[in-house]
Amino acid sequence: MTIELGTQAPDFELRATNGKTVSLADFRGENIVLYFYPKDMTPGCTTQACDFRDYHQSFTELECVILGVSPDPQEKHEKFIEKYNLPFLLLVDEEHKVSEMYEVWKLKKNFGKEYMGIERSTFVIDKEGKLVKEWRKVKVQGHVEEALQYVKENLV
Repeated sequence: MTIELGTQAPDFELRATNGKTVSLADFRGENIVLYFYPKDMTPGCTTQACDFRDYHQSFTELECVILGVSPDPQEKHEKFIEKYNLPFLLLVDEEHKVSEMYEVWKLKKNFGKEYMGIERSTFVIDKEGKLVKEWRKVKVQGHVEEALQYVKENLV
């Protein structure tokens, strides 16, 4: 299955840091920023999560929910939220099924080693559940502002 802009975003169910299992359909009627990141508590992922935290109110005012997804277990997500006071849900994708569905589970190389992991990516889904924007191979600096600008200009 390949995902394409302008089509329905693939629905899924994942365990969330609120202790519930959530699905994408639960947020129908709201815009969604769905971002995939490699690992809690790492420098780039922490910067990105804190940027989303700092702009959370602006996204909320635009009826936009932020959902973060990584393969980390729920306990690690909860520590990440607590340590950095993150006001949005993090979703547990330990078996990387949703990451594969969104085509962000990739072969990565680091210091000469190859391994499978998440390619930092962000997707914007409109109130009807359509995938309207994607960023792949995201560079953290300035990304959250760019995503917020996109939502402001295209989904209000």
